[in-house]
Amino acid sequence: MSTGLIILLIVIAAVVVLGAATALVVRGRGRRGGPSLQRRFGPEYDRTVALYDGDTQAAERELTERLERHGDLRERPLDGAERQRYTDRWTAVQEHFVDSPREAVAEADRLLGELAAARGYPDGGRYDEQLAALSVHHGDHVEGYRRLHRAARAGAGDAAGGTGGTGGTGGTEELRSALLEARALFDDLTSSEPGRHRAPAGTGRPTPPPASRSHARSHAPWALHRSRPKES
Repeated sequence: MSTGLIILLIVIAAVVVLGAATALVVRGRGRRGGPSLQRRFGPEYDRTVALYDGDTQAAERELTERLERHGDLRERPLDGAERQRYTDRWTAVQEHFVDSPREAVAEADRLLGELAAARGYPDGGRYDEQLAALSVHHGDHVEGYRRLHRAARAGAGDAAGGTGGTGGTGGTEELRSALLEARALFDDLTSSEPGRHRAPAGTGRPTPPPASRSHARSHAPWALHRSRPKES
């Protein structure tokens, strides 16, 4: 047998072995994809599956693409002064809500976009990309930002259309709820505890911070937690 033939057979055997190994790896990823993605994205996983009408494979393809694009992102820490500035601005937004709910929601939307950019995410001018990146690292709370952004855009549309006002009691309640839900992401992004939003292995839920939600709630003006009295 010639040397050339021997080399050819060795190359063919190596290709066959490599192909088999690759197939095993792909199969293994397929088996682990669902549970691992569920742990990573939490409620965002269920939302994406619902968005694709229950097509789990299509949803997981999208989530995997997000993970590949943004999984290596490292959040830039905030120093104490930055954290305080953002906290003060959020408090001012909540206080502004009492008199101008729609304006306050728009301010909160801008503030979250700025804060996310300051932490190293795509800037707020690329909202869809910023949201996708946030969903990879804050899947448990990103829906609050999405809801707040929708409310802010709806408010801008009402203003452009000349409707003005708060849209009635129901509209105000929706805005209040959106602002309160978005607070969870704000707390994550201003937290001094690295990785507090991460879900522990084997669960789809975040590790609760020491003060839990009641602590975040205590920072909100009491008006955010009550319904407006009906006008006579």
